[in-house]
Amino acid sequence: MYLPPHDPHVDDPMRFKPLFRIHLMERKSATVECMYGHKGPHNGHIQIVKKDEFSTKCNQTDHHRMSGGRQEEFRTWLREEWGRTLEDIFHEHMQELILMKFIYTSQYDNCLTYRRIYLPPSSPDDLIKPGLFKGTYGSHGLEIVMLSFHGKKAKGTKITGDPNIPAGQQTVEIDLAHPLQLPDVENLRDFSELSRIVLEVQEQVRREEQEQEQRQEEEDDSHTACPPAVKSLEGEGAEEEETAAGAEGSTPNKAPASQPFVLPMGVISRNEDYPRTCRICFYGTGLIAGHGFTSPERTPGVFVLFDDDRFGFIWLELKSFSLYSRIKVSFQNAEAPSREAFDEMLKNIQSLAT
Repeated sequence: MYLPPHDPHVDDPMRFKPLFRIHLMERKSATVECMYGHKGPHNGHIQIVKKDEFSTKCNQTDHHRMSGGRQEEFRTWLREEWGRTLEDIFHEHMQELILMKFIYTSQYDNCLTYRRIYLPPSSPDDLIKPGLFKGTYGSHGLEIVMLSFHGKKAKGTKITGDPNIPAGQQTVEIDLAHPLQLPDVENLRDFSELSRIVLEVQEQVRREEQEQEQRQEEEDDSHTACPPAVKSLEGEGAEEEETAAGAEGSTPNKAPASQPFVLPMGVISRNEDYPRTCRICFYGTGLIAGHGFTSPERTPGVFVLFDDDRFGFIWLELKSFSLYSRIKVSFQNAEAPSREAFDEMLKNIQSLAT
């Protein structure tokens, strides 16, 4: 198991923790040992469910328990997971979220199902190399997000989740067709100025979507009324639309010159050590929800590209900032066999979350 570094140090390396091991004895014979807990390896079981999926089960879950009971287990988990003690965490809401996470994860320590995850395919036109990133999520701590590119959109999909937004959900979506021109640093400190810029772009995006829907309806109506004439018109219109979309949605191949960057006053950041220059910003949306993924909604925000390995997202409604740093672990056999296979995997992990 690869664990993120302790919150909020996104640039630190991932931590490695063995969960099980297999001893190959002879042809078609093996023993399995569970490595979970603090009492050493013990008897386990592995079952191949189907292609790219298997399950592990611990046969001696008493090895996961501690003599001090749940309280000792929680304190040990807190030190390992967060690198601190309960006394270090003064915020009551954060204590509540951490406890929820402990209760949830410890329920499934004896039986786990594993499914293959492909790394996103890359293209020379991508803004940066896609891949896995560690990101700060307020009181939830650090979470793992997969950044992938899909034409004029970039998507950040949660690989690990929290009590509000589970793994598999699309945490951020970046609209590469709508770059943002940030004000100078002094004006950027004014949250209302940034908010005005972002909401203007949000309204522009909404109008463009409505116009596109209206054009589509008109094309469908005219196609129904007069199929032969529309065929040539459709060809023309489609070509024009594609050209316009291509021009609008083209992303710069060359990295733009750096510009000064600072968070607006009132925007909360777990990590104050964020870069003070950025390359480019885009309009985007972030997914927020209540506990248990209740009342989910996409809200406006700003995607900030710092360099090839770091980006940020300003959640406008939450007045919060997430900083993401690339995971540089080299995973073997993780490339997707095709673009279609990767897209199918994304759909599958999202359907599991819902």
